[in-house]
Amino acid sequence: MPDVSTSDVNAPGVAAPDVNVPDRKRAPLRTVLRPPRSGPAGPDPSVPAARGGRDGRLRALDGLRILAALMVCLYHFAGKNGTVAESWHQSPATLFPDISAVATYGCLGVQFFFVISGFVICMSSWGRTLGDFFRSRVSRLYPAYWAALLLVTGASFLLPAVVHAVRADEFLVNLTMLQQPMGVPRVLGVCWTLWVEVRFYALFALFVVWRGVTYQRVVMFCALWTLAGVFARVTNHPLTDELVMRDHAPFFIGGLALYLIHRFGSDPLLWGIVGVSFLLGQRYSVTALWHPGAQGDFVRNPYVIQLIVALSFLSVAAVALGWLRWASWRWLTVAGTLTYPFYLIHEHLGWFVIRVLHRGAELPPRLTLVLAPVLLLGLAWLIHRCVERPVGPRIKRAMKPRAVTR
Repeated sequence: MPDVSTSDVNAPGVAAPDVNVPDRKRAPLRTVLRPPRSGPAGPDPSVPAARGGRDGRLRALDGLRILAALMVCLYHFAGKNGTVAESWHQSPATLFPDISAVATYGCLGVQFFFVISGFVICMSSWGRTLGDFFRSRVSRLYPAYWAALLLVTGASFLLPAVVHAVRADEFLVNLTMLQQPMGVPRVLGVCWTLWVEVRFYALFALFVVWRGVTYQRVVMFCALWTLAGVFARVTNHPLTDELVMRDHAPFFIGGLALYLIHRFGSDPLLWGIVGVSFLLGQRYSVTALWHPGAQGDFVRNPYVIQLIVALSFLSVAAVALGWLRWASWRWLTVAGTLTYPFYLIHEHLGWFVIRVLHRGAELPPRLTLVLAPVLLLGLAWLIHRCVERPVGPRIKRAMKPRAVTR
């Protein structure tokens, strides 16, 4: 899922924008059901803007984002086998029998990220031109991503047992973030979610942003994307699956509708979109994750999977309705800025840190399980301070047309 500013949002695990919005009263029902049109310059002033906290920032979203990232981190450290078991020198299910039973559900943090991403992308793109949207996404995603690539590639030479050595041609293609459709091995294991996010951005930009984000256009986009996902499942063709993302679309669509609820107020149509998105999303999550791990050590209960998916939608819905406005602690903003770089580095570098702390320094397993994320959060803060903050704005300025810059 990046730093959280309403102008630059991202999701999954993934980067997010600043979530700053004016604090105004709810719109009358008749206004909500038929909101006036809004163009690229923004919504009609007669329609109240989204409800935020005291300073207009939705800090609760920052908290949800770091929670989703920690869920995925716990899964990669204690909820699966594979390379992490080699770092622990045994299966986490044996080492942490109590924790691993919970950690195996942490992979659902990705679906949580996608719901949040739908919400914040709709919010950050409101009133923006297509060029503004494109520049904000590039400047938001790539600086931390490139830094993570360099760090993980360096680790692959220091400890190949944890991260396989990366070839030069693979590394160069990974710089584009297009390695997955190109059939090139991923340097960052978690970056498959970035490819999902990029496709979501492209669809939303082509069908909504380029004409100007409005209530009607977002609703139409949600409806058409839902139908396209259903038909893609019928055709069952790899190309349509790649374009429509039938398995991931419901989570983004639910987030988009929840932002409209946040901005314009409750509406039966919007809640209907959210409900359908949940029903479709929980089905995918159960069928994709209801099975034991490779060694049979991790088993997921389908009802728990459904519950976690429901809580993901409900958590973002609570933000949309203003129920979490009380969660306005400033440290949540800091946590939100660390989410994206932490998400990028936590998997492979986390396995590296576990091997060094547990097998090298001989620290107890549970202490290692606590220290590893803390150290990675510290590294994420360095990436944010030394890479994202100085490099992102420069990239955005460099991408502006010369006439605008002058």
